[in-house]
Amino acid sequence: MKTKIFCDIADFKTIKIFNKQSIVDGFTTNPSLMRLAGAKNYKAYSLKILKVCKKKPISFEVFADEPKEMLKQAYKINTWGKNIYVKIPVVNSKGLYMGQVIKELSNKGIKLNITAVYTYEQTKKIYKSLNKKTKSIISIFAGRMADKGKDPVPIFKKSISLIKKNKNIEILWASTREAYNYTQAKQLKCDIITMPPKVINQISSFGKSYRAMTLDTVKGFLIDSKKSKFKI
Repeated sequence: MKTKIFCDIADFKTIKIFNKQSIVDGFTTNPSLMRLAGAKNYKAYSLKILKVCKKKPISFEVFADEPKEMLKQAYKINTWGKNIYVKIPVVNSKGLYMGQVIKELSNKGIKLNITAVYTYEQTKKIYKSLNKKTKSIISIFAGRMADKGKDPVPIFKKSISLIKKNKNIEILWASTREAYNYTQAKQLKCDIITMPPKVINQISSFGKSYRAMTLDTVKGFLIDSKKSKFKI
């Protein structure tokens, strides 16, 4: 089984470059990445991206906090392209589960990416809310868990086991921190991993020998010490 690689970015120039790379199977964005990319008009900027990314799946997230507004935004975003997954947070800022939003959109056949997932209990609730005939992604934030000293692997194992019989629903490893996370995702048979461009580039060095890594490290130290003109 192949673990698909998505690029987690909203910068237009970067998407244009990575869209041409065969290693990249799709893209994920979020409101924070859109802001970082300098987007002023959410729809206009998204449509600009879609002129480049026409076939590979790409996720655009709603930014409303109330269920009714989320639904309005989701329906609009869905009309922008056939390759779009509408990103819905598992809960809103008040901690309310967005089950009705997920259920309505999924029953309408709208492809969803349920985001900000941190527990197996959340995965179970989402799975129950989803229409099993509609393509969907459940994004589990592994990196942010690890940042807080929590092991994400057990949650992935349970979540992957839960949905493994349904080919329309995929588990995504989110908030990737390092290239080794790709190896972890593959070992777990995770459907997708999304990662920033820098980490995708690091994967190209996979397979380098320990000796080569040692030499690269020592040479790096030597170069920096010469540049600094250190003396003892």
